[in-house]
Order: sequence, then C-alpha cells, then structure tokens
Amino acid sequence: MVEIQLRDLCGVRSGDKGDISDLTLFADDDEAFAALCEAVTAERVKAHFGDLVTGEVVRYEVPNVWGLKFVMQGALGGGGPRSLRADNLGKTLGGALLRLRIDVPESVAANAPRNGRRAPLDAG
Repeated sequence: MVEIQLRDLCGVRSGDKGDISDLTLFADDDEAFAALCEAVTAERVKAHFGDLVTGEVVRYEVPNVWGLKFVMQGALGGGGPRSLRADNLGKTLGGALLRLRIDVPESVAANAPRNGRRAPLDAG
C-alpha cells in the first residue's frame, strides 16, 4: 500500500444549495474506483472537514461512471446569504476534499494518470 492524495487518483465536481454541499469524486478506471470505495467513507469525509460540516454526510455509489457522491448537510455555514465565511460555496469544498490522503495499492497509484501531473511549486 502507498499513501496518496485524492487529487492524484480522481477528479471532483461539486455543487451547493442552501446549506447543503454535494461533492462527487470520479475515478479513471475500475481499480481506482474500487480503491476509492474502500478508503473514502462518509465518516472519513466528515472527519476530514471537521467543524466545517455540522450535519450528516451520506455517500452514494455511482459505479456506471466510477463516481462516489457525498451529500453534506450543514456544510456551508447556513448557506450563501447567511454565512459569515469568506468563501461559502460548495465548489471550494471539492478542492479541499482532494487533499485527503488515502492508502491505495501500489499498482493503483502507479497507474493513476493524474499522479504527478501537478505543476512544480517553483513554477512561474
């Protein structure tokens, strides 16, 4: 097993409505999807966000598109017009979720097309 960040293994789409945020992780193949299903639970996502998510987190599997959807209640500080957060939209939580570190089989990490595609920190 090797530890990687979700951003090296999958993409994310996010949305929001009121005080609810939904995040969907999309894997690139069957093996990556299986690794996501094993490592990324609703409890793990809730713990990752800590006090930012005050309500329930529910996970839905969407295997036909290699997706895991997380619906998070109480995730936006009351929603856009009510929140005192500087950036209270669900899309910001998608990027934050991609920082979650998980353990995956070495072969999954080695075959992940996203792994290592980040720009160097000293670029530009």
